[in-house]
Amino acid sequence: MKENYNTGDASLDNARNQDGIGERELLAVSFGTSFNDSRRLTIGAIENALEEAFPQYSVRRGFTSQVIIDHIKSRDGVSIDNVSRALGRAADNGVKTLVIQPTHMMDGWEYHNLLREAEAASASFSQLAVGCPLLTAEEDFQAVIRAVAEDTAAYNDGQTAICLMGHGTEAASNQVYGRLQDRLREAGYSHYYVGTVEASPSLENVLAEVRQGRYTRILLQPLMIVAGDHANNDMAGDGEESWKTAFEKAGYAVECRVRGLGELPAIRRIFVEHARAAAESLAGPSGAQGSRER
Repeated sequence: MKENYNTGDASLDNARNQDGIGERELLAVSFGTSFNDSRRLTIGAIENALEEAFPQYSVRRGFTSQVIIDHIKSRDGVSIDNVSRALGRAADNGVKTLVIQPTHMMDGWEYHNLLREAEAASASFSQLAVGCPLLTAEEDFQAVIRAVAEDTAAYNDGQTAICLMGHGTEAASNQVYGRLQDRLREAGYSHYYVGTVEASPSLENVLAEVRQGRYTRILLQPLMIVAGDHANNDMAGDGEESWKTAFEKAGYAVECRVRGLGELPAIRRIFVEHARAAAESLAGPSGAQGSRER
């Protein structure tokens, strides 16, 4: 796949596939992105936050998208482990306690596939726990709302609709987008709108909602951990089907902030707390082999 844009310097990112792990590992599992700068500023930043919070653990990386892994390897010569390889690397290095923290938005198919892989590999470790995705408990929704509201506070001028573009899924977990929209309304953020690229609410749903207000300007921002292809093209691109084009055709002035949620320290803290809960679950009666923090 030939790219006509620059995604940044891959050498600035740490693939975290080193050996010499020791007996405790914290494996950060992400879908992944081939946008090098965004990978470093989002996934890399989350991994750094986990490393700072868990100095007794070696933090390593696994991606669930083999397509992205293969593309990065072909284009940049950088090897990133898939989940199977990361689990095998941990076993080969003699890891006894393994905590897996996903950076997924929700407990969709990617997360459940991760649980199955972890279960299949659990016999290789004395203790194993899997942390929760970003949007799991009610307090997670409230924390994400606070993080996004603080990040976009400069746009609260009464004239701007703040539209957050998520990925969307056909899985039942897609309900988190509607739930987040409801919580935004309940918190008084009536000028925030949540939509998805591949599910519901769709771009058409968001545009119809926005048209009911008296806005002159639109802020588009990803509701995704990374700012990869969807954020750069489906949201901020100049193509006929992008969100930017659709809102401009509707007569609005549009500003795009192409940054993933992983760039926000408050979002990274949520993942740290989920990993902490998973690690602490191993210290109690539930700390038997293969235990899970759900």
